[in-house]
Amino acid sequence: MLRWLIGGGREPQGLAEKSPLQTIGEEQTQNPYTELLVLKAHHDIVRFLVRLDDCRFASAGDDGLVVIWNAQTGEKLLELNGHTQKITAITTIPSLEACEEKNQLILTASADRTVIISLNLEESEIAVVTQGTSIDICLTVLQRLDVWLSGGNDLCVWNRKLDLLCKTSHLSDTGISALIEIPKNCVVAAVGKELIIFRLVAPTEGSLEWDILEVKRLLDHQDNILSLANVNDLNFVTGSHVGELIIWNILDWTVQACERNFWDPSPQLDTQQEIKLCQKPNDISIHHFTWDEENVFAAVGRGLYVYNLQMKRVTACQKTAHDSVVLHVARLPDRQLISCSEDGSVRIWELREKPQLAAEPVPTGFFNMWGFGRVNKQASQPVKKQQENATSCLLELVGDLIGHSSSVEMFLYFEDHGLVTCSADHLIILWKNGERESGLRSLKLFQKLEENDIYLRSLLLRK
Repeated sequence: MLRWLIGGGREPQGLAEKSPLQTIGEEQTQNPYTELLVLKAHHDIVRFLVRLDDCRFASAGDDGLVVIWNAQTGEKLLELNGHTQKITAITTIPSLEACEEKNQLILTASADRTVIISLNLEESEIAVVTQGTSIDICLTVLQRLDVWLSGGNDLCVWNRKLDLLCKTSHLSDTGISALIEIPKNCVVAAVGKELIIFRLVAPTEGSLEWDILEVKRLLDHQDNILSLANVNDLNFVTGSHVGELIIWNILDWTVQACERNFWDPSPQLDTQQEIKLCQKPNDISIHHFTWDEENVFAAVGRGLYVYNLQMKRVTACQKTAHDSVVLHVARLPDRQLISCSEDGSVRIWELREKPQLAAEPVPTGFFNMWGFGRVNKQASQPVKKQQENATSCLLELVGDLIGHSSSVEMFLYFEDHGLVTCSADHLIILWKNGERESGLRSLKLFQKLEENDIYLRSLLLRK
């Protein structure tokens, strides 16, 4: 078991000019993850992590392997071989109520044009279905209907027995990049710059076959859609390659809000600098979302943005949260966020209220009551615009986890066992709460001493 201590802040690498990247000193008092375990099993890029339960997770990547791990100890529990090329998607199917937990199903899609379902994690039992010419890059489970969907050039509907229930005709050469479930037996598929609404028709007395119908196409995005997620019971959200964030009504699929200007939520930045940044498309691409009851947290280029659903505007941002593109973002307890990037860094942020500035004194007097005097309506307009555009919260860096040597693809958070990250360096790192782990080791030591004491007493009594 390899255990390291976390060091200080990361220095910008390969930058000729001074970077606006926020850094943190060696004393990371609010960062609990001061120990780590390095897990080795893969021999290529590890792109996916999926939670199985409170103590187990699975990893998958470009080597075609699926590895099951113990999140508490870092022990490798099982290795599943079956794919001959890289894995493009992974998800789980919850067990039926009558089944044991060991029969939980894992679905994996691969560039070898197969989908594998792992039927028994205790015995490495798998079943394989060949997809023909389509490479699936997304998988979605519709638990209520007890079916799962695979998306590539076609959209296919399957049951647990790997029976193909129905499929669409060839959609496009672009293929489906993301899928989510929405009400009324519908799903949303991202295909290039389009969103396609499909409705699943279950068998009835009049028809014994499943069917999938195209209901509507939404054409509001100007470029390819990179991220798609359910936010709550009312909305889902999409993000595109050119930085468009759109909030949609989940029932009638209308646009509720749209944000296309992530580079101007506050007037404090230099205009030339912003123009320079916008010249790179990746600097405004929206790669991932997470959310809570009030906000959508978006990974936009190298930055993090907090978009308030009620106010319909950006309320906090870190334009240069990392040195390179942010690939994944998630919420932690206590108003904290975690993000990871192509630059190999993993960073923890805290969302804080921005201190309110004192209001400018307003001249008093009879004439000012009627708009005459030093402060007039025209002069106050820029001030009003500045107040409307200014962010009201701060994203403060509170932790910098340094361990990976290459792009960090994603992570999982376990409340009792810490963080898990996977990377292009072929490694998985299990980040542990140092104070908690120290307490557990002390407890085990005391238990061992007590057991030894009881054993010695029993020996003395026998004599």
